[in-house]
Amino acid sequence: MAGNSQRRGAVRKTGSKKGATVGSGGQRRRGLEGKGPTPKASDRPNHKAHKFANAAAKSGSSRPQRPQRRTKASSEMVAGRNSVLEALRADIPVATMYVAGRIDADDRVREALKIAGERGIPILETPRGELDRLTDDAVHQGLAIQVPPYEYAHPSDFVDPQTPGIPLVVALDGITDPRNLGAIIRSVAAFGGHGVVVPARRSVGMTASAWKTSAGAAARIPVAQVSNLNQALKDFKKAGFFVIGLDMDGDVELPDLELASEPLVIVVGSEGKGLSKLVGENCDQIVSVPMSSAVESLNAGIAAGVTLYEVARRRR
Repeated sequence: MAGNSQRRGAVRKTGSKKGATVGSGGQRRRGLEGKGPTPKASDRPNHKAHKFANAAAKSGSSRPQRPQRRTKASSEMVAGRNSVLEALRADIPVATMYVAGRIDADDRVREALKIAGERGIPILETPRGELDRLTDDAVHQGLAIQVPPYEYAHPSDFVDPQTPGIPLVVALDGITDPRNLGAIIRSVAAFGGHGVVVPARRSVGMTASAWKTSAGAAARIPVAQVSNLNQALKDFKKAGFFVIGLDMDGDVELPDLELASEPLVIVVGSEGKGLSKLVGENCDQIVSVPMSSAVESLNAGIAAGVTLYEVARRRR
């Protein structure tokens, strides 16, 4: 028994078996220690969010807010021959085209296939049952396309835009119609704006309908999505922007606006409810568009377009 005990002890002391020796655990733990957590984006000098953090620090905030991350929307299916053809004609980004097997091709199908071929879009022949599933039983008429997720910009991209001119941004508050978003993107492009900001919840996102209404402007004007619009507006103000809100009961009429030559965020509210209370409180001025008393209100897209035109006119 004693001999067996000595032999077992010899194995433990010499470490003749392959593997760890006695007392090596501390060395391994030290070897696995890293260099600490990765610094936040706002702490990296070369990151675009650094300007937001600096602005917050200069304004006296003891804890700068963490900037919003870039997010992507989910992919979208567009079904039906007319809808697919219109989307392709509008140069909406397309990941894949789905065509039902043995489809009765008409002029719309032939043109859609031609455009898809010229753009290098993958074309998949798909059983009708699978096409029903992909389109959630929509009336697809044997033709559908998948629009890839939109890659949203970061709101700090607009603080120091790459394109020339004084920064000009439009933010949407409670707008749910994608056609309004598309029209506003088109006006931003027409009048020298640099981007659009939309909330992630209870708001429209970049859908195929918004792409189509923008008439190609969505390919040039970035859209940023934020989780908290009020915080985003505060961050813009800390970065040196003035924030004005559009409302029919404004403090200042558009022709009397004196902030047009400054870095500007124009907030557009929904047609029915206008600006939300907190958003209105975060605006430096509430501006109204003068109009005939016979008209109760303007469409959100039209109101944004008129305001953008006036700002661009004053900046010339």
